[in-house]
Amino acid sequence: MTTKPGEDREWSRYSELIPDFEGFLDAVERPLPLTARVNPVKADDREEPLEMLRDAGVSLEPMDWYPLGFEVEDDVKLGNTLPHYLGLIHVQEMVSMIPPEVLDVSGDDAVLDLCAAPGGKTTQLAADAASVVANDVSHGRIPALRNNCDRLGVTNVAVENQDGRRYSTDRMFDAALVDAPCTAEGTVRKTQSGSASEREIEELQSVQKGLLNRAVELTHTGGCVVYSTCTFAPEENEAVVDHVSDEVEVEEFDVGLDCSPGVVEWNGEEYSADVEASRRFYPHQNDSGGFYVAKLRVNSGT
Repeated sequence: MTTKPGEDREWSRYSELIPDFEGFLDAVERPLPLTARVNPVKADDREEPLEMLRDAGVSLEPMDWYPLGFEVEDDVKLGNTLPHYLGLIHVQEMVSMIPPEVLDVSGDDAVLDLCAAPGGKTTQLAADAASVVANDVSHGRIPALRNNCDRLGVTNVAVENQDGRRYSTDRMFDAALVDAPCTAEGTVRKTQSGSASEREIEELQSVQKGLLNRAVELTHTGGCVVYSTCTFAPEENEAVVDHVSDEVEVEEFDVGLDCSPGVVEWNGEEYSADVEASRRFYPHQNDSGGFYVAKLRVNSGT
């Protein structure tokens, strides 16, 4: 008999960590709502693509917290619609829209996206930044990144293929995003998989630390680095942020969604009190996937 995600015994690892744990177990068994965002690079009128979808019989609801985001209430393939083909919209998980909003770049900023493919966050950033360097270690994922940039009409993105831990450049950036590879427990509503093993978590932690280290090194003093994952494990989240706590200040933020603070102790390990300012977004809090986001301000100690 197939085990449902909520029945996976390993979720009990988080029973004391996740608020309303029973609500969490119920949420991970439900299908994930379909969400997307309007692409302002091509859609001068943000209502136009939504009206096109409504005229085609698609029922949708704009998001309260993010003006460009919307949820589709029908079982429809948005990738087959005209607004998607024209690059007026991009299908993207709601929680995946959070990190670029937290980074909050402006038209003067040069931005480094260190783990960019397939490009949802990259193209979201590119709509507001002066330029974006979109790097990804996986050669096989670069075509998807390029295709999304082309379809969405962003012309201020330079695509690179390097190991982000050793990203080679002679320039510095105003802001950086590290949406790190992770055990992806927060995608359970799509994948219907259970929690990750401690071995999987440990193997990824060193990669995550290396990526965040390099992002901080390449960001100007006073610049912002956002670190994010789609997993629940503190070893991949707060522990990684704690690793650079001497070089950054962890800043509080509020995007208008329900969330929980970062944890400062886990399995006998204590982290800097500053990591409490990071945020955890659980599936049952906003009927979404799961995500972790930390906003870091690079200080003069780097």
